[in-house]
Amino acid sequence: MFSIGPTEITVIILLIALLFGASKIPELARSLGRGMGEFKKAQREAELELMEFERNLKEGKYTQSEKRNKLEKIARDLGINPEGKSDDELLEEINKALPKTEKAEP
Repeated sequence: MFSIGPTEITVIILLIALLFGASKIPELARSLGRGMGEFKKAQREAELELMEFERNLKEGKYTQSEKRNKLEKIARDLGINPEGKSDDELLEEINKALPKTEKAEP
């Protein structure tokens, strides 16, 4: 299969420098860093929300409709379309979207 080596990376960097100019590269890198930071922040918030959801679910604090609404909100925060999916399917997709360090239990 195709793999990227040092030559390909060099060519890509040169093309970026030609397209955007050397002065724009630091600005692009900052924007990319900010975007990644925002994504990680949203991901952490979704993890905390899911952990709180599961704790409250075990304590029986949610009705079925509240449970569904909360699952849909968490799914949307992670960029998952909840339409036409059961609660178990949503929970499975949420777990796949989160880092492998902490997985949710139904």
